[in-house]
Amino acid sequence: MSNQLVVKYISEHQNELAESLADILKELNGTLSNSKLTEQMYQTISNEYIHILMNGSGAEDEKVIDNIYQFSSKAVQMGVPLKLLSSGLSAFWKNLYYEMNKDRPEDQQCYDLIWEIDKFIDPINSEILNQYAISWEKTVAMQKVALQELSAPLIPVFENISVMPLVGTIDTERAKKIMENLLNGVVKHRSEVVLIDITGVPVVDTMVAHHIIQASEAVRLVGAKCLLVGIRPEIAQTIVNLGIDLTQVITKNTLQKGIQTALEMTDRKIVSLEE
Repeated sequence: MSNQLVVKYISEHQNELAESLADILKELNGTLSNSKLTEQMYQTISNEYIHILMNGSGAEDEKVIDNIYQFSSKAVQMGVPLKLLSSGLSAFWKNLYYEMNKDRPEDQQCYDLIWEIDKFIDPINSEILNQYAISWEKTVAMQKVALQELSAPLIPVFENISVMPLVGTIDTERAKKIMENLLNGVVKHRSEVVLIDITGVPVVDTMVAHHIIQASEAVRLVGAKCLLVGIRPEIAQTIVNLGIDLTQVITKNTLQKGIQTALEMTDRKIVSLEE
């Protein structure tokens, strides 16, 4: 017996086997993960997996590896959980053994088939799960970079006036990104005044204040002025209790007041138009 027997059977029954795998995934999803997968997603995953097996001469074959990579990447993009995929593929080969043996009398069933199916499918399944893990790590890394870029944007609101709204906890790594975006943005937008809005920062401790002071000084060195806005009463009290010196930084309690000050610093002001 060889892989060819298994591949031949899969090729001759590809539609039924694909439907069987789709059913397995749907049933397992209800108990393992309850992910929001559509009928089309189940069909796509199942058909492409059967395609890999039909064209599989071994998990070391370059064409098979490329197909596995495409399959695993698509599974990650669809949001198929690793546990669901692993359990589904494991259950499939057991079902394949049953299907290949079900029409034979019990005394003629080929138990060596278990070994043959496992020897053929297990390396492919292992490589699929390996590529899934690699694709997932790449996806998470890309998302992390995207979030970092979005976590500290410098937004031009008026000519020569920009705002950097900060939301969430500020750690050392994020502080470096804030500094980088701040300086690059000041030069890019030709900002004369930059407002750092900490309304969405839950805690301002000594480290956070130190990073803000550093940012303010860096902005000054590139020829702009920095305003710190969004200082809530509890944040002000914390700053005082910690003895943090922000005397070198212009502070305002709201973004609106900060904008008014920034306009004045650039020889402009907001006026009411008489009706």
